[in-house]
Order: sequence, then structure tokens, then C-alpha cells
Amino acid sequence: MLRTAEREAQSLIFMEDICHAYRMGEQCLSILDNISLTIRHGESCAILGSSGSGKSTLLNILGLLDRPTSGRFLLNGRDMANATPDECAGIRNRLIGFVFQNFNLLPRLSALDNVALPLRYRGYSRNQSRQFAHRQIELVGLADRLTHRPADLSGGQRQRVAIARALAGEPALILADEPTGNLDADTAQEIMGLLLELNRTQAVTLVMVTHDATLAKQLDRRLHVQSGRIIEALPTGKGRGD
Repeated sequence: MLRTAEREAQSLIFMEDICHAYRMGEQCLSILDNISLTIRHGESCAILGSSGSGKSTLLNILGLLDRPTSGRFLLNGRDMANATPDECAGIRNRLIGFVFQNFNLLPRLSALDNVALPLRYRGYSRNQSRQFAHRQIELVGLADRLTHRPADLSGGQRQRVAIARALAGEPALILADEPTGNLDADTAQEIMGLLLELNRTQAVTLVMVTHDATLAKQLDRRLHVQSGRIIEALPTGKGRGD
């Protein structure tokens, strides 16, 4: 019992016996099957798996976009079982930054305003939001692209803007869903390097869904989701924490 309490206290993410199922007519389709997972503050973790394995469902639960059918899920020490939708939205806004494969930038806004937008939702003034967004864009190496709209940026530059937006709220956790999926190999490695550098220097926990085993090996841990269960790969010596 003490060991479990210690893991809970040291973890940003603590999952115990998580199950998730959908009902279709008279059938109950199991997506996640008794998953237990602990991710500490500052770790980097890859989630791999084939389509339909349950990895997207797992990411949605981690991002408070879906709820497990059963089991315990603690996020930064908070038991999420009884959190209301409004409470989940508030926690997402404060604690989690999302990076998506398709960037999800607003086409009519500049890079600066795309990054500043989440801060406006927090109640910051336009000037405060833009000042903070400016610093985040500098951090990802795009200080000379502040006024450019997404259509005027390369794929790699758009993803850098998306990462800056994810960092705008100073999250403890970045959830990246195939962040290099639409990029060529060289640009993908650039983005991977940036995410790992932010993980090291900002102490932000990084959880990334990817199909690229080569990129996954650069993270501390590799979790394979197979038929709703997690199998963790043994360290290979290539990850930062190995």
C-alpha cells in the first residue's frame, strides 16, 4: 500500500486498472483492458501501436477528452473520477498542452495571435497575451515569422507555432498526437529535437503518439499498446533516461 501511495505522490500521471469500452447495440467493445501506468514529472514517453489498438483512446483519456469506463486516474495528484466537465476544461487549460499532426492553426490569424489565443481564454489582456506569445515563438526559433499566417509557413514552421501555442499556458504535460506525421524525415527530426529540448530545459512531461519507431527510441520510455493492453519496451540505451 505504501508503494502505491509513493507512486501516486511522485507521478504526474497515475493510472490503475483503467478499462474503456463502447456499447454498440447489444455488443460491448473493449478498447482498453486493465491498463496500469505511471509517468513521472519530466519524463518523455512514446506510445506506439497499430490502428485500432487503443492508443488514441488512451491519449484522449490522458487529455481529459474522454473518461475511462472503470479504474483510477490521477492527474497531478487529482483524482479525475468525479471531475465535472467544467473542471476538466479548466485543468486542460492550465495543465496540458496539445500538439496535433495537422497543426490545427487558425488560418486567418498570424503566428503570434495563434499562440496568444489560449491566453486570451485565460483572461489575459491582448497585450499581455501577445507579449507572452512572443517569448514562446522566440523559444521555438520563429522570431522572424511573428506576423506570418499559416499559409505562408512551411510544415515544420507551422508545427513550431503549434508547439509554441502548446507551451503558452506553461503546461506540466504536452500530449503530442503524431506531431511529425505530415513532415519529411529531416523536418520530423528537427521537431523531435525541439520537443526533447523543451522536455529537458522546461521540465515539461512529454507523451507522444507515433508510428515512427526511430523517433520513439529517442524518448525515455516506449509503450506499445496491443489489443487494449500496454507492453513497455526494455531500454535500449538510446533514450535520454536510459
